Amino acid sequence: MPGATLSENHAASATPALILSARALSDKAAGIEVRQADAEGAVRDKFVEFIGVEKFYGAFRAVRDLNLQVGRGEFLTFLGPSGSGKTTTLNMLAGFERPSRGAIMLDGKPVERLPPYERNIGMVFQNYALFPHMSVEENVAFPLSVRKIARAEIAPRVRRALEMVRLNQFADRKPGQLSGGQQQRVALARALVFEPTLVLMDEPLGALDKKLREHMQLELKQIHEMLGVTIIYVTHDQSEALTMSDRVAIFDGGAIVQVGPPDLLYKEPATAFVASFIGENNALDGVVERVSGAECRVALQGGLTATALAVGELAPGNQVQIAIRPERISMAAASLPGENRFQGVVEGRVYLGDHQRLLVRLPNQQELTVKVGAEGAPGNGQAIELCWLAADSRAFPIKAPASGKQSH
Repeated sequence: MPGATLSENHAASATPALILSARALSDKAAGIEVRQADAEGAVRDKFVEFIGVEKFYGAFRAVRDLNLQVGRGEFLTFLGPSGSGKTTTLNMLAGFERPSRGAIMLDGKPVERLPPYERNIGMVFQNYALFPHMSVEENVAFPLSVRKIARAEIAPRVRRALEMVRLNQFADRKPGQLSGGQQQRVALARALVFEPTLVLMDEPLGALDKKLREHMQLELKQIHEMLGVTIIYVTHDQSEALTMSDRVAIFDGGAIVQVGPPDLLYKEPATAFVASFIGENNALDGVVERVSGAECRVALQGGLTATALAVGELAPGNQVQIAIRPERISMAAASLPGENRFQGVVEGRVYLGDHQRLLVRLPNQQELTVKVGAEGAPGNGQAIELCWLAADSRAFPIKAPASGKQSH
């Protein structure tokens, strides 16, 4: 297994976290762990690869033309709305579904025709799938028992796995006697105890409350950093993806529309869909008036104009949607730079502790959300001026449907 593992060869007297951390650091020094991709999305030391993968259910194409590489030791998240193809893709990798076309490679070997039990993959589900009649210790030991590991080896490996997730004191309890977060950690220990080459997680935190979910996100990330195991994670929660991932693959309509590190997806979305799905976003529809270098000037509704970075090949007359993040918009002052300046009226505000969200209506009746400090925000009905840099906004081409109405 790449990276640190729960190997039975570890000395029983040593602290598991220290052993695993040492193994992970050793692997990093040897160049095993690869977290970065080049500009084309290819990774060094690729461990998982989808090549032209498609999945049909009758005439419906659930996954289309999927080409993706996952590096050894990487934490990659599949992110997208319901029905976008992310779980189907995960199930094909796990062996629960067979691709209609294409190949799936695991460590250089094709696996699309292998049954799940021959792929050496750990799986963590949303409902944890623990056996209610078994103790925590028996649940974690189950993957070792079915693989016919020697009984003398099972106990120390289970103990180390439970220590890793800090549940060794609950070894004798049944799942029903544990909290949701504790059950999630049992499921994680069970997925790691047999030393899988890859761990797949299908929305494992979806059943937890917000505070516990955020805590478990950090715990999962720490365990990943400690072990160096390759993890592919499925979620529709954007904050979860941004918090935990080395890279995120965004799915829409059965295809990956963009893949990259979280900060790149947030700062440089490739499509209007990515801009709206990752983080909070303001969208302004308009028509390109002119293109000058990397920027374009856009005519908005009501006679307003705005300047933004041009994404893709744009020409005068193209319909576009400008995306601008709330935190990139400032309440204008003479000393603040910005090619885009608009008058507006505050229609509402929401206090969120460390900041406030203002809802500002422009003269053309379009509304913008603006992120401001927690104190000193203008009140409802107050006229203000907004500004932002062209470099902080992006103009994406949009297609008009057959009716001639703009698509939003």
